[in-house]
Amino acid sequence: MNLTISYLLESYKNKSLTPKDVVENILKRSAEFTEHNIWIHQLNMDELKPYLDNLENKNINDLPLYGIPFAIKDNIDLAGVPTTAACPAFEKMPEKSAFVVQQLINAGAIPLGKTNMDQFATGLVGTRSPEPWGECKNAFDKEYISGGSSSGSAVAVAQGLASFSLGTDTAGSGRVPAAFNNLVGLKPSIGLLSMNGVLPACRSIDCVSIFALTTDDANYVLEQAAVYDENDQYARKITFENNQRHYGMPDEKFTFAVPNEEQLAFFENDSAKKLFNQSIQQLESLGGIKHEIDFSTFIKAAKLLYEGPWVAERYVATEDIIVKQPDALLPVIKTIIGGGENKLATDFFKAEYQMQVYRQKAKQALAQFDFMVTPTAGTIYSIDEVNNDPIQLNSNLGYYTNYMNLLDCSCVAVPAGFLDSGLPWGISFVSTAMQDRKLLAYANKWQQYKNINPGNLDIALAASQADAIAYMDMIPLIVCGAHMQGLALNWQLMERGAKFQEKTTSANSYRMFVIEGAIKRPGMVRDEDKGQAIDIEIWQVPKSEFGSFVAAIPGPLGIGKVETTDGRWLPGFICEGHAIVGANEISHLGGWRQYIVK
Repeated sequence: MNLTISYLLESYKNKSLTPKDVVENILKRSAEFTEHNIWIHQLNMDELKPYLDNLENKNINDLPLYGIPFAIKDNIDLAGVPTTAACPAFEKMPEKSAFVVQQLINAGAIPLGKTNMDQFATGLVGTRSPEPWGECKNAFDKEYISGGSSSGSAVAVAQGLASFSLGTDTAGSGRVPAAFNNLVGLKPSIGLLSMNGVLPACRSIDCVSIFALTTDDANYVLEQAAVYDENDQYARKITFENNQRHYGMPDEKFTFAVPNEEQLAFFENDSAKKLFNQSIQQLESLGGIKHEIDFSTFIKAAKLLYEGPWVAERYVATEDIIVKQPDALLPVIKTIIGGGENKLATDFFKAEYQMQVYRQKAKQALAQFDFMVTPTAGTIYSIDEVNNDPIQLNSNLGYYTNYMNLLDCSCVAVPAGFLDSGLPWGISFVSTAMQDRKLLAYANKWQQYKNINPGNLDIALAASQADAIAYMDMIPLIVCGAHMQGLALNWQLMERGAKFQEKTTSANSYRMFVIEGAIKRPGMVRDEDKGQAIDIEIWQVPKSEFGSFVAAIPGPLGIGKVETTDGRWLPGFICEGHAIVGANEISHLGGWRQYIVK
């Protein structure tokens, strides 16, 4: 069954399917995948009935996720269903759902159950789940790892047992499983999705993640899930430039960074290296301009996640059970989390000061490009390989992911093709915080170009419904007077970080007048009958500073659209018509410079 959101909503509207049909089909098909160990608790029809009943007599147009089935990682609360974090001794029964889960239910989505995971969200492998659940297995080959810690959440979507799912992501748990199961994995900016009702791993850097079949679906779920929660101490409100309006299909050239070649790591997987190089070439064919950068800042930050004091946060999250029932934890989990017991406050502050240096450097590096591209994981391992060397191989998988939340980055993992082994593999688009929609848009452009069937499903990738969109960090501005290079008000641009672009002329449709006052200013007006070309300059103004610049412009001048000699219409200085009545016309001089030196 096609479980993409757009397909299901259309099927419900034309009455070819009902939500009950969908969940009954999922429950029936789930029996085919029991060996993958996807679920910790899958809801039966009796447990699902209240959610189905809730949709009766509801208008589908009022519920954005009407009848859309989703899965929930078992460290996220669902009311009335035990939360275990893959530790039987930890089990608790929540009276209410996590804030983010409730937002989705309020939008009409149907929770199907709680999914398997690496115990206490500690791992990138998916093998760290004890009996009675056991190792979660890759959707394409049961001999291979699913990725973790959000293992079951990814495999459920990949096998067509949910339209989307929730995971958590502290060190890559929402991205590595996406890469290994041919999915889109959105790791939102920290604080964008509420963590209330979610068992923390490292509370200060945790986030809830989204697995989906397409970027359209991931974006659609994000719109419903990213509700500001004033009771979440790390919550952040979504910015205007990161809202739904800023998702689309980018239609212009773009810049992207890649780590220097010697800093790339594929852990002897030549097939992954080949696929990454092909991906970079394909991004260039899509209009991308590649820049190699020093990746060492990101590598150093990644090492501090487990080698530094942040592991103490994991200890805090599990302190009660690790002190009172240490044998309830898997040995590898106890070893990792136990390392946080004796960390000192001095250790944290020393590391935090260094991390702040890394944050500044990373922010400066990423600000130069539309996004950075890395492998999501350098390689993939079999379950036997991981069991034989659980800590080092897990560490290898975090090479491109562990730094992300420590450096306050946003990221989207997206399929890139298949390795020689036939297993899926992916790349990640990375940027600073609150760039989620922009990254999803470029991931959309990439996914549509690759046109790979999503998940492990025999369904074609649907054409994206997103509109064309362009992204600008700088706004072009036409100036014609004292703001030009070397003149009296040029500082108002320079001190805002504006950059000179070019000197040119307007179209042959403008006249210039001297506006008298305490300071004489040029007034340029459009006149297609008597106009001529006027000298102008084009500057690029940081978007963040453009508003303050415009607000300081005194009347009768203002900013409108001005036509250049080559037909571009750009923001630029214009003058109200009443101000030129009786004013001295200087059009014949060709520009303001000629007037002031006359």
